[in-house]
Amino acid sequence: MPEDARAACIVLKRSIAELCEADHRNDPSILAQWLGNKTLENFCTWVRRPDNSLLVAVEDDDILAVGSVTDAGRIGLNYVSPDARFRGVSRALLRALEARAAERGNDECNLMSTETARRFYLSNGYVGDGPPVGTFGTSFGYPMTKSLASSIRQD
Repeated sequence: MPEDARAACIVLKRSIAELCEADHRNDPSILAQWLGNKTLENFCTWVRRPDNSLLVAVEDDDILAVGSVTDAGRIGLNYVSPDARFRGVSRALLRALEARAAERGNDECNLMSTETARRFYLSNGYVGDGPPVGTFGTSFGYPMTKSLASSIRQD
């Protein structure tokens, strides 16, 4: 578990630093704030939360993506390694997170998207759920939601 947690934290940090430039604009203060809670200790806390499911995508013993969803259907993490971008890993992980939310009795999933991931979520059936809010430093977070009933019928 500690080895997996370390690898998962690396995926989170690399994904943010290398793939989310539209959000942090390489501003060291924004990056420091965003990466500040992506620690081994916090990750282990997220794993142990009884109302949180933390999932990873693995290939050849390497963690390629990390995601989490609460029992209430809130997706809190969905990060892919830069090495696995555009290979369908994020989409597969998102489907697994949605399935877990549905198993917990949720009719919908909600999340706060980055600017970087917004197009991805829109293409996966999510819609805006309110105005953008300033959650990522000087950038915006986009509240989004998706009906799981419609995605279950489509899959």
